[in-house]
Amino acid sequence: MSTKPRTKDERAAKLAELRKEQARAARRRTAAVSAVAGTLVLGLVGVTTVVLVGEARRTAALEAEAAADIDGVESFDGLVFDHVTGTVDYAQTPPAGGAHDAVWQNCGVYDEPVVDEHAVHSLEHGAIWLTYDPGLPADQVALLRARAADESYVLVSPYEGLPSPVVATAWGHQLQLDAADDDRLDVFVRKYLLNPELPEAGALCSSGVGQPA
Repeated sequence: MSTKPRTKDERAAKLAELRKEQARAARRRTAAVSAVAGTLVLGLVGVTTVVLVGEARRTAALEAEAAADIDGVESFDGLVFDHVTGTVDYAQTPPAGGAHDAVWQNCGVYDEPVVDEHAVHSLEHGAIWLTYDPGLPADQVALLRARAADESYVLVSPYEGLPSPVVATAWGHQLQLDAADDDRLDVFVRKYLLNPELPEAGALCSSGVGQPA
């Protein structure tokens, strides 16, 4: 499978629309939190406003952290974008880019490992790949699954032989984590999701291969 190459302006427009979609998803999450808070403290004036202000501050803080270097992130240069058939011997576990299959992995949550070469193609489209050790406790796995719930460019799957319990990967960047509730995970996703520096950022992360759970 392949996508028709977009011009620079077309890619920019597509990325802008995707980021608007993400902002709408964030607003929906905020509204849900506000509704719960309003129900629990019905009759108290200003509670919803407090929740909204708190969420806005959290988003602003996350943006500021994403603009800076993230402690522990490894970056890899010289990754090729070639399409190949068969398996690839990647330098990282899981791979953080390089030659890959012509068909990408559909983003979403998987209960079983996915094929490296398909997932790497998804990274080229701007996806974030969250992998976890198959022995990770269920509550930690649930946090990763929830992280993908409102994002159409997040891929979650178990992975044998990881160097840490959780690994967050974007094209050319990787962060090893001891737990899924590490605050750096949200910052990593915010910083590298749909990275505009990628030539195929914003290309489909659906209509490829795989059926998310």
